[in-house]
Amino acid sequence: MKQKGTLSQTLNMLRTEEGYEEDFNLLDEKIKSSEEREKFFNQKFVVDEVYRFEGASNPGDEATIYAITTSSGRKGVLVDGFNYTSGQISEELLKKLDLKSNRPTSE
Repeated sequence: MKQKGTLSQTLNMLRTEEGYEEDFNLLDEKIKSSEEREKFFNQKFVVDEVYRFEGASNPGDEATIYAITTSSGRKGVLVDGFNYTSGQISEELLKKLDLKSNRPTSE
């Protein structure tokens, strides 16, 4: 997977070309689909790719896209507009979303 310029271009590429159609949100110690049909604890999904965007003039403008596949085969994205370390999420989920772990990162 290759980043396509801006955040919105990369999201569009993931959705249309790679099949990451679901929108995921954080819910304490799990992620959930935007329609809340299913919830997935950290052992029920994998982070396939990570795309990081930095603001040109303001570090507060950074964002990260996580391309995720769940144990039930659903593919989607989780967009972090700030930084999860500032929120209240479980230690296990924080480790799973840590950019410094040994997973492929695209920039």
